[in-house]
Amino acid sequence: MSIREKDFRGVDLNLLVTLAVLLRERSVSRAAASLHLGQPAVSGALARLRELFDDELLVRVPQGMAPTARALALQSQLTPLLEQLQTLLFAEPAFEPASATRAFALGMSDWVEIWLAPKLLPRLRALAPKLRVALETTDPFTGSAMLEQGRMELGVSVFVPGPAWQQTRTLRSMGFAVVYDPRQLPLSAPLSLDDYLAHEHALVSYRGARQGTADRALAERGLSRLVSHTASRFASLPPLLKALPLLATVPEALADEWAANHGLRASPPPLDLPPFTVSLIRHAASAGDPGLDWLEAQIIEIAGQ
Repeated sequence: MSIREKDFRGVDLNLLVTLAVLLRERSVSRAAASLHLGQPAVSGALARLRELFDDELLVRVPQGMAPTARALALQSQLTPLLEQLQTLLFAEPAFEPASATRAFALGMSDWVEIWLAPKLLPRLRALAPKLRVALETTDPFTGSAMLEQGRMELGVSVFVPGPAWQQTRTLRSMGFAVVYDPRQLPLSAPLSLDDYLAHEHALVSYRGARQGTADRALAERGLSRLVSHTASRFASLPPLLKALPLLATVPEALADEWAANHGLRASPPPLDLPPFTVSLIRHAASAGDPGLDWLEAQIIEIAGQ
């Protein structure tokens, strides 16, 4: 459809609403009352409408006012158009999970995916069986760019502060756990600080750094640990820990899952480590998207359990 802008010069939407009410009421006074306007204003609008359509539209008869043939033709088409416009402008957009066929792009760092996806995806399948979810890998540093480029619609991770258009919602605060394979390291939990320092460590680093939160906490006490292995993904740690006598300090949400499914042992860290915040981010332009609002609510509920 090609819209010719010049055709709409001089057309005021309020005029069309006034016309619809006049044709319904067939009385200037009743139309004025319905529109909460004075009779002179409605009379003036009728004069403009007559000029616009080059037609009397409403003519006086003993019983009041009668529509012309042109007015009746306009009424039959104008009323449904205004109803559609009213729905478009003011009706709350709906999202019905049970029948929705939408595809979502959901970004998660790999440890968040290990933690949340096994709980979230079955929930989505039960509530919205026709939804499709693409899990995209993100990390603390790439979240804003992925949102801006449309590579994800929602992101869940530990994120660095983003631009003003990035909406950030805190999901939960979380601490750390130390995990290891008791067959490689026959140590009792909870670990002592001496045990923690006496053995080699594996570290997950998104940018190749060889120091993390634990190293900074140790340095404040004049201590250090030996990080002998670094990895780019938490998913690589369980097989590495089962193959080598290593300790790994990881988000506590992974500890129970790895103990149950990989035979690893978990211990509280033998030093005070500050908790970190897991956040959900989205683009401000997506505000009011009922589908994303619904998905966000599901993630919030799962993350809080």
